[in-house]
Amino acid sequence: MIDLGPIDRRILAALQSDATLSIADLAERVGLSQTPCWKRIKRLEAAGVITGRVALLDRALLGVGTTVFVSVRTSQHDEDWLVQFADAIRAIPEVTEFYRMSGDVDYLLKIVCRDIADYDRIYKSMIRSARLSDVSSSFAMEQIKYTTEVPL
Repeated sequence: MIDLGPIDRRILAALQSDATLSIADLAERVGLSQTPCWKRIKRLEAAGVITGRVALLDRALLGVGTTVFVSVRTSQHDEDWLVQFADAIRAIPEVTEFYRMSGDVDYLLKIVCRDIADYDRIYKSMIRSARLSDVSSSFAMEQIKYTTEVPL
């Protein structure tokens, strides 16, 4: 963990809300001059707190408005199997999140795709990639909350 002061937190909050802010606008918002603000941003980037800056896209307008949560169970728990499976899943661009879990489910994936037929194509690719005991898919009916902002 990194020790963040109140100004660092204000910088991070502002950038999470709008990463396109100019240094001048950001500095004004957080109560600094431009050079110290820029130096703080560079320090936060060097420390790995800021890992990137992105544009958030409207998936529905781009034709990938279906979200599928996929639970995977396997009886294979050796490192070679995990490397093979993880490499295969990372290669599927529609998989936007991928976690190794505790509890009843071994892996949880979030997939964004066009529709059910598109998901079926992805599913078939997934089950060819490694031996799986069970794959369970749940389609999101409505997105009630979505944020990329980390609570500070």
